[in-house]
Amino acid sequence: MKKMKLMTLGMCLAMIVSCGSATKNGALIGTGGGALLGAIVGKIAGNTAVGAAVGGAVGAGAGALIGKHMDKVKAQAQAVENAQVEAVTDANGLSAVKVSFDSGILFTTSSATLQQSAKNSLFQFANVLKTNTDADVAIQGYTDNAPWRNSTAEQSYQKNLTLSQQRAQSVSSYLLSLGVSPAQIKSVEGFGEANPVADNSTAAGKALNRRVEVYLYASQAMIDAANAGTLQ
Repeated sequence: MKKMKLMTLGMCLAMIVSCGSATKNGALIGTGGGALLGAIVGKIAGNTAVGAAVGGAVGAGAGALIGKHMDKVKAQAQAVENAQVEAVTDANGLSAVKVSFDSGILFTTSSATLQQSAKNSLFQFANVLKTNTDADVAIQGYTDNAPWRNSTAEQSYQKNLTLSQQRAQSVSSYLLSLGVSPAQIKSVEGFGEANPVADNSTAAGKALNRRVEVYLYASQAMIDAANAGTLQ
């Protein structure tokens, strides 16, 4: 697997050399490699597969504008209480923002009902989304791999999957109740035990794996504005 990744990376680097030098924050896409190269690089870097279905080429300059715009979005999200924020790359190789909320902050154990204390954080976050309506949104729920009482391993897996979906949906529903446009939220999914970010063999690792992630990524409207040079 490591050898395959190195070979793929070598191919990507060859494509980059043949297409010209890349700029920071997503400018690589559109220099010749296109969305395919962006997706390959994103997977090697371990980044998310979210991203708009790009209707046409994205130029290097447009990628740079999207990167600068997403830097502003990231700064706004970092002001949200209890939010862990990081820059990521979407499936098109463009800059995106990942916002993670610890499920322990949002919900009580085994519940998908939002705690009152969590609603203040989501209220602040809703304002970020309403300020950046040109950013599409994907909401993803995750759990640890802890078994459920009186359940088989298969039953526990399914219950974790269902709980993660319910929690992602609870976050989405609350954001919508605060005035976030339904058109902005493109997907709400639960992935259960999949994609752990920490070691499930420790209590600390399990706590990190119980989370809801929200991705803000470039919509087609943002991409169009970037291509036109009007994105601020």
